[in-house]
Amino acid sequence: MTTLLIGLLLWIAAHFFKRVMPSARAAMDARMGAGPARGVMSVLILLSVVLMILGYRGHEAAQVYAPMAGMGHLNNLLMIISVVLFGMSGSKGRLGTKLRHPMLLGVLVWAFAHLLVNGDMASVVLFGGMGVWAVMQIMLINAQEVWERPAPGPASGDVKLFIISAVVFVVIVSIHMGLGYNPFLGSY
Repeated sequence: MTTLLIGLLLWIAAHFFKRVMPSARAAMDARMGAGPARGVMSVLILLSVVLMILGYRGHEAAQVYAPMAGMGHLNNLLMIISVVLFGMSGSKGRLGTKLRHPMLLGVLVWAFAHLLVNGDMASVVLFGGMGVWAVMQIMLINAQEVWERPAPGPASGDVKLFIISAVVFVVIVSIHMGLGYNPFLGSY
């Protein structure tokens, strides 16, 4: 559990650094240069993901709650929505202009979907922690920045978004199945 917690805390710290300590982040840019400073932050975020994965996969956690029957279908639907939300953040279509924080909302939907079908302590820590982080990040951004809605792009951008999202969803399912977790067999 320690590795998972360190990874989660590193993820949160790396993402909050710019928002909570903007002068320290600016000083880092000034000292190292903007590119290298971003590189350091990227390495920290990558390290946090590796630690979270290793901590999650290596922990035999006690059950906190038993997922309700039938939640597997809802999980899969929410995961499709989550992947589309993630994609909306970089989409050049019309949908990307509808929501201010599509990627963070995608994290929140992802976390909730996984908590529907995983009731062990490691899942509660990982997915619950990431969900709380997403909400806090949204609140920090909203408090610090005014959002100017971008101009909508062509509808063809949304078609590309859905096609790419379908491919990404298949890849995610394939990775889960390759790791021994069939997303179509849990809590049905």
